[in-house]
Amino acid sequence: MNTLLSSLSSISQLTDSEQLQKYTADSSGYPPALPSIVLRPANTEEVAACIKACAAAHKNYTIQGGLTGLAGGACPAEGDVVISLERMNKIEEVDTIGGTAIVQAGVVLEQLQQAVLEQGWYFPLDLGARGSCQIGGNVSTNAGGNKVFRYGTTRELVLGLEVVLPDGTVLNMLNRVIKNNTGMDLKHLFIGTEGIYGVVTRVCIRLFPKPEAVHNALVALASFEDVAQLLKEARGSLAELASFEVMWDNYLKAAAIATKRTVPFEGHYPIYVLMEVEGSAYGLQDKFVHFLERQIERGLLQDVIIPQNEEQAKNLWHIRDGVSEIFRTLQYFVAFDIGIPLKDMQTFIDEVNQAITDQYPHAVNLFFGHLGDGNLHILTGKLKQEELEAVDDLVYQLTAKYGGSITAEHGIGRIKKSFLHYSRSQEQIQLMRSIRQLINPDNLLNKGRVVD
Repeated sequence: MNTLLSSLSSISQLTDSEQLQKYTADSSGYPPALPSIVLRPANTEEVAACIKACAAAHKNYTIQGGLTGLAGGACPAEGDVVISLERMNKIEEVDTIGGTAIVQAGVVLEQLQQAVLEQGWYFPLDLGARGSCQIGGNVSTNAGGNKVFRYGTTRELVLGLEVVLPDGTVLNMLNRVIKNNTGMDLKHLFIGTEGIYGVVTRVCIRLFPKPEAVHNALVALASFEDVAQLLKEARGSLAELASFEVMWDNYLKAAAIATKRTVPFEGHYPIYVLMEVEGSAYGLQDKFVHFLERQIERGLLQDVIIPQNEEQAKNLWHIRDGVSEIFRTLQYFVAFDIGIPLKDMQTFIDEVNQAITDQYPHAVNLFFGHLGDGNLHILTGKLKQEELEAVDDLVYQLTAKYGGSITAEHGIGRIKKSFLHYSRSQEQIQLMRSIRQLINPDNLLNKGRVVD
């Protein structure tokens, strides 16, 4: 360790046990572990130096970003070296002609959103952890969020990457164009693969013109069948639809209480959708209101709240994003993030709810999701710690039964690794292992994530 430290004397280091506490875990609830040291590089060259030093000392190292992950991917093992990218927080360039930006991996998502808005551009990736999560982590987990319905996942928003491989080689793939058929697009080896093949250090992202207007509505419905019909109608009538967030009544009530806000509609309805449209300032609000009125007249909507100002709209989104506040009331809990075909969604929810209630009558189940892209979130809490893995297995077995994915956007990390076989065949898992062995043969980088 002394040799490693001396070779990196110019790089910010933390070794005091009190300082190291921040880096012992992410937001997943995975058991914390104390790293031996935290290295905080400020640029790509320093990242490469850290990686080469760890390789020379044969020390396992964990890459960390904003520590908002929910799959244990940023949790170190005891004694690991942690390489935190928090100091790599520069927005290097915003191309206001071509609509791209080059940013370091440690840039916080909300800071990037605000910076490009000030220049008349828009980065549409958006999720509840926007104030803490970092772009490198978003890329590594292929983050989804609230606007996948219109703009796609992070994968669709990345034009190019710079990556440091486990041997310290720097791959500069900061492509700036959308169309580039020059052989295999290597960036996809590093998007959504959770840092097991290399460390993302810089990203070239796509930007979009800043929308002139954004309008929201929270609507109440009588059944999930009505939600599915509303989604179909909105797709056909509202090209400007950007978000379609579904909340069952138990989640809406819990989130409103946890965020200290009034429960919308006094919680009288079984299911709710928070809709957002964005586009031209001319006529969009009238078009949106007219669409909602038509759905009320035909009986598809039971009631509607249309915010009258930005503050009221923010209050509705605070309820939707109230997950972290709910976490504190649910210990111990499991946060599920699954993909289910829309046609099976309500049947799946009923079956999961019944199965958990039968076996764990003390458990609380809260349901919400992005639903426009088939992404369902379940918070199952008030469990005993020894029940967590069995509840995981129960839900993932049912997910496999309906041909779903055990993780739609959070990733596999450490926590879901043993359940990967429910979504991937043994042949697929073996291929992932083979690629890891080729690129990361010493298995020092992010050991224990995704596949062994």
